[in-house]
Amino acid sequence: GLSQYSSDPRTEWDLSAYSTRDQVLEAMRNLRYKGGNTFTGLALTHVLEQNLKPDAGARLEAEKLVILLTDGKSQDDANLAAQTLKNLGIEIFAIGVKNADEAELKQVASEPLELTVYNVLDFPLLSSLVGKLTRVLCTRIKEKRHKESADIPVNTGPQLSPTDLKISSVTSKSMHLTWSPPLRPPKKYRIVYYPSKGGIPKEVILDGAVSSLRLSNLTSHTEYLVSVFPIYDTVVGDGLRGVTSTLPLSSPRSLRVSELSHNSIRLSWKAAQGATQYLVLCSVAPDGAED
Repeated sequence: GLSQYSSDPRTEWDLSAYSTRDQVLEAMRNLRYKGGNTFTGLALTHVLEQNLKPDAGARLEAEKLVILLTDGKSQDDANLAAQTLKNLGIEIFAIGVKNADEAELKQVASEPLELTVYNVLDFPLLSSLVGKLTRVLCTRIKEKRHKESADIPVNTGPQLSPTDLKISSVTSKSMHLTWSPPLRPPKKYRIVYYPSKGGIPKEVILDGAVSSLRLSNLTSHTEYLVSVFPIYDTVVGDGLRGVTSTLPLSSPRSLRVSELSHNSIRLSWKAAQGATQYLVLCSVAPDGAED
C-alpha cells in the first residue's frame, strides 16, 4: 500500500489493490509526485486509520510495517504519531533524502536504529538502499513471527469493534462523543481528532470501561474528523469514525446607523452572546458604491 502526503495525506493504493510485483511496479511508474508541506505526523495517523485496516487489505495475522520516506523536517508532531503506531506493535522504518532531519528520523523509527534509519543526499541514491532494506525487512518479519504467538484474534466484527458513534452537545468549542462498546471490552480506547482541512492530530487515551468523552478547546466553525479505536493486548479493533462541525461564534445583529453629521455617525447593534469586546472597522466607500 502507498500514501503520499503534504498538508493532506492521500492514499494512492491500498494493501489489497495489487497482487503481483509487476502490478506494483507499473503503479509506481504511473505515480504523480505530490509536492507541498511536510505534515509527517498527520500522514502517520492517516496510515494507521486508513491504510492499516482490514477493509484496506490489512490482515490481523500479518506483521505491520511502515516505511516513511521524507525529504524534509515535519511541520507537526511526528514523534507523537509515530509513538502511537509503535505502541500498537507497528514497526517504522525512516528513510531521509536531502533536507530530512536525521534526529527526527531517529525519533520516529523503531529500534534498533542501525537497522531502521537511513539517510541519503539525493533521490538517485535511494537505489543503493534497496538490497539492504529488503534483507532487513524480510529478516525482521521472520523474527517477529517466531516471537509472537499464533493465537491473535482475527475477528474484527462486533466482538472487537465498537458501534454507533454519536456526536452531540456541539458548541463552538466542544462536542460530546458516545459509542456502544464491543462485545469483548477493550483494554483502552484511543480517540483521535483533527480539523478535516489539515491540522495537528490530537488524541486522548481512555480506559476500556469508558464509552463517552467530551472534546473541548476546539476551534469554532471548523469541521473535525473523529476516530475511536479499541485497543487490545495483541490487536487493534476496527475504528469508528465521525465528522462534525463546531458551531460558529455568535454574531452581532441588527446594525443600525443614526445621528449622522458631516464627520460622525452613531452605530448600534444587538449584542453577540459571549463577546467580550467588539472591533469596529470603517472605510470610505469606493466611488459609485452605496454610502
